[in-house]
Amino acid sequence: MFARVLNGHSPPHTNRVHTITYDNGLEFAERQQMANTLSAKIYFANPYASWERGLNENTNGLIRQYLPKSKPLDQVTDKQLKIIMDRLNHRPRKTLGFKTPHELFCKKKPLYPVSRKWTI
Repeated sequence: MFARVLNGHSPPHTNRVHTITYDNGLEFAERQQMANTLSAKIYFANPYASWERGLNENTNGLIRQYLPKSKPLDQVTDKQLKIIMDRLNHRPRKTLGFKTPHELFCKKKPLYPVSRKWTI
């Protein structure tokens, strides 16, 4: 999945990623590749300690608005991944003072308003 997201490109803003906290799931089989690519330290959350991964748990909930648990991830297209990524990165967040992650991370205004349509 990580390789699909990168799509052969170096990830932008690698100098801003310092640590990555994983849980112990199989979905992180490419964790070492991701850490090496981003030059980041890896940490593992304790089993059944979701509070150690608060942002991750919140983001999973946001992703589930687009991809239900019943949807096999190998059936998600690159185009769908990009749409989900763009929508989440341009969605205002209460914890960010109702600014978007894109707006704060890239120091730019949102590219487009957020749609209330949750399916892709």
